[in-house]
Amino acid sequence: MNRRNLLKTAGLAMAGSAILPFSSVAQSINSESSLFEKNNALKPLSGRRKLGNNLEVSSVGIGVQNMSRTYQTTIPSRPEMFNIIRTAFDKGVTFFDAAEAYGPHEVERILGEGIAPFRDKVVVATKFGWNIDQETGKRLPGLNSQPEHIKKVVDGMLKRLRTDRIDLLYQHRVDPNVPIEDVVGAIKDLIQEGKVMHYGLSEPGVQTVRRAHAIHPVTAIQNEYSLLWRGPEKEIIPLCEELGIGFVPWSPLGVGFLTGAIDANTRFAQGDIRAVESRFSPENLPQNLALVELLKKWIAQKQATPAQISLAWLLSQKPWIVPIPGTTQMAHMLENIGAAEVKFTASELLEFNKQLDAIQIVGERLPAGVLAFSGVEAPIKK
Repeated sequence: MNRRNLLKTAGLAMAGSAILPFSSVAQSINSESSLFEKNNALKPLSGRRKLGNNLEVSSVGIGVQNMSRTYQTTIPSRPEMFNIIRTAFDKGVTFFDAAEAYGPHEVERILGEGIAPFRDKVVVATKFGWNIDQETGKRLPGLNSQPEHIKKVVDGMLKRLRTDRIDLLYQHRVDPNVPIEDVVGAIKDLIQEGKVMHYGLSEPGVQTVRRAHAIHPVTAIQNEYSLLWRGPEKEIIPLCEELGIGFVPWSPLGVGFLTGAIDANTRFAQGDIRAVESRFSPENLPQNLALVELLKKWIAQKQATPAQISLAWLLSQKPWIVPIPGTTQMAHMLENIGAAEVKFTASELLEFNKQLDAIQIVGERLPAGVLAFSGVEAPIKK
């Protein structure tokens, strides 16, 4: 079921899914579907972008996080996931993002098998950093970026991804118990061995980036960034510009919020991460939906869907920003890469940002009780 059809339903029948009565949004769905067909969404993805000094990727990548288990806790069809990965490549996508923690391990296996026919023509990114048993895949408490553990993790990644090197290896979260100098030292060893080509950091602090970059150039920072969460604009994006580091927004569609597939009556089931984020709580959703209403106002002007406008806005921020929207549905993948065809003029971007700045988002990304798994950086060990 794609998100345009989803707007026509009163709910989802799958166990563990959110209940989504879309009475107010459904009225616009016919025109939105028509726009999707008109706006070149089925054309090959155009444009390339550079992360860091020399890592060239497609202007839009794909995050494969949910290909083993969706936010709604359902298990996607593996053959269909291969089909999406391979169709994305046929349409011009060359940047695929995974992580050891997704599954754990299972998403790397899916991606490795999916890209096997064209491995040498794509850029594979994956991440280490959570404390995961390498034999069983069981998630253990806390983080683990001990140098010897990193090297063991990478050997496992290479096997699961069916490859001899990782194009972009991120530290998934900063480990307060391991100085970043030791982490980068281990990554430098892996680069010298040819097992890793480039490295990056996910949700780091400014000083962590500077210390890491001083030892070996950081190619990319991966943080949450979207119309819904603009936190990186204050420090991290200016830092990337200063140091020549690429920026890869995760959750560029606000965990589905920016697609228009959520309304004030939406409730999320246990196990769906959005159920514990206060920005999606019943008391905060009505105010935050002003952002979705803004996107709807621009649908006709840009001949695009809300998701495409959201991604196009990210692409317009900097030429070295590469969003990686995730999906488990073919129609959504085609829609997402169609965002590369949506362009803002300078005056349009100025007007859009003026309207955007007038909207106040209420609620937090995650409550304090789950910060250890949130993407909020722990204090840096000196």
